[in-house]
Amino acid sequence: MSIFLLALVQAAGVSAWDTGKPGAAREKWVAIPRDQGASSFSGDAAASNGRVLLIVRRDGTGAEVRTPDGTRRALLSAVTAPSTLDRLGLIENTRAGVVFEAVWRSAAGTMSLKFRLKRGEASVEVEPGAGAKRLRVECASRLLVLSDFFADDIVIDAARIPGPMAEIPSENFLLQPSGPGDALVMTVFENREQDVRLALSGEGVDRRIAASEIEFGASKKVWVAVLSEPRIWHSVEVRAEDANKVIPLDWTMPFPASWRVELMRPNGLTDSWDMLLQNRKGEEYVKPAWFGGPAEKVNDATRRRFTEVLGFFPYPAWSDPERRGYLQPMELKTRTQFVPVLSYRGPAILYPLSRVPETPADRFTVVDVARACLGVGPCDYILDVEGQKQEYKGVATCNARDLIEDIYKKGQQKARRAEILKALDDTLAFVTHIRARITVYVEFGRKLREYFASQKKAHPELVATIDELDRVAQEMEARFEERAERIQSPAYVARLNDEFRKDALEAEGADAPPKAKAYGEALTRVGGNQDKLVSECRWVARTLRQQAALLLAGEPRLGLVAAEVRSRTQVVLKNPSQHERARQ
Repeated sequence: MSIFLLALVQAAGVSAWDTGKPGAAREKWVAIPRDQGASSFSGDAAASNGRVLLIVRRDGTGAEVRTPDGTRRALLSAVTAPSTLDRLGLIENTRAGVVFEAVWRSAAGTMSLKFRLKRGEASVEVEPGAGAKRLRVECASRLLVLSDFFADDIVIDAARIPGPMAEIPSENFLLQPSGPGDALVMTVFENREQDVRLALSGEGVDRRIAASEIEFGASKKVWVAVLSEPRIWHSVEVRAEDANKVIPLDWTMPFPASWRVELMRPNGLTDSWDMLLQNRKGEEYVKPAWFGGPAEKVNDATRRRFTEVLGFFPYPAWSDPERRGYLQPMELKTRTQFVPVLSYRGPAILYPLSRVPETPADRFTVVDVARACLGVGPCDYILDVEGQKQEYKGVATCNARDLIEDIYKKGQQKARRAEILKALDDTLAFVTHIRARITVYVEFGRKLREYFASQKKAHPELVATIDELDRVAQEMEARFEERAERIQSPAYVARLNDEFRKDALEAEGADAPPKAKAYGEALTRVGGNQDKLVSECRWVARTLRQQAALLLAGEPRLGLVAAEVRSRTQVVLKNPSQHERARQ
């Protein structure tokens, strides 16, 4: 087998074989010359591009996706009922790619699929033929991750889902950890209208997601990829006694990348964190950016972090210069009433989300696979790369305060008059921008609650479930009412600025610095409360987005409501202000 694997890895293109007889050893396989098709096979059909080994067995119900070492990672099929292979052919066989077409017959009729394996890619493209409505991806795993680029990922834990089937949101990417941390099976599809459901099996510690099923939909294609290498993913169970403790992971990063870390709360919701990177011991950490943006530096080697909702806390996921991973699952009070204490329990999982400049060219991340399958343009449209960008307008009120107070302390107000006037205009622009985002959130919450009220009337059987979402949505208005007096309005800040220009701009002597200080205090009272409120509003929207997905897994009748919630939250979470802390 080792010689065969070496040949696969070193192959310059894609190769196809007839195994001679079902299940035959590699030595018996017969290579099919390039540019030559086959209308039948003596044994199984096999193909490899050095990254993926694809086998369609004559006595099987689908196509096996294997890693180059021969380990089976997934079975792709169109049926769950007993079936037999009716026809199998090789309809494309070039250096650039191989395509098998297979037809199975069952009591329900015939179903056909095309499997395309391209040169250099980690995925198999599956296209339906007559009778095929869904693709079934069999890959047993306790956890399934729905990657989300607008909020936090959703982690489905089989142990939390009763029953043999579950509906989940129709997102574009599903990740199923496979093996002992050495493979990630990733399913990619274009259309969010395609229904997705899970088949579950087992009990207790053996409870598993046995398979995912995805409707082919209008796009008529689904891709299944395998990211394979030791430590490509890692999971650890976080216990109550681990709170605020540093946990050295039995895991070393196999290559530099932006690694996503999922920490699960006791209620099943997940917080997604980007693992910090460190080049040298004692140096500050780097928080990688998505989609090629500039990395963010975390204050110092203590990992001290601040957000308006959580206050100051030690960042919970990082690696050292030797790429060893660590967690510190914090337990702390938040600045929101609907999540008064943030703590973590249950499985934590990490995986490579996107590239950094140091990522080797021959390594794949989740974003790499998505772009390779869908194409860069369509993928970036689905990911809404433009909508991910954080907006910053004007100058933060605390920065303007510090600048103006420093100028007046030094008695430089006349010489730096233009600088002061610009700071006044910039603070008004800043406050106006943040207030606009707050208004968007509050209006979103109001309209969503109206929608919930209508759905409860239309579907009385779902009242209890919709009420769970409604209780979260009403926090949007509650947060606003709690801070309404302190955030004032942009008109209030405009009046503050006018009064400052009139009474303090030309002021000199001992009373000038106190006037600057009084202005700064009034200004930052508005700005600070706005920053906290817009962050709290984002927390509510993020929670709604996840909660809808988790409730759907337990209540399939919630499908249309869950889809509407996730659609609306995606819109409201776009183009966040920088002070919303979109990526924690």
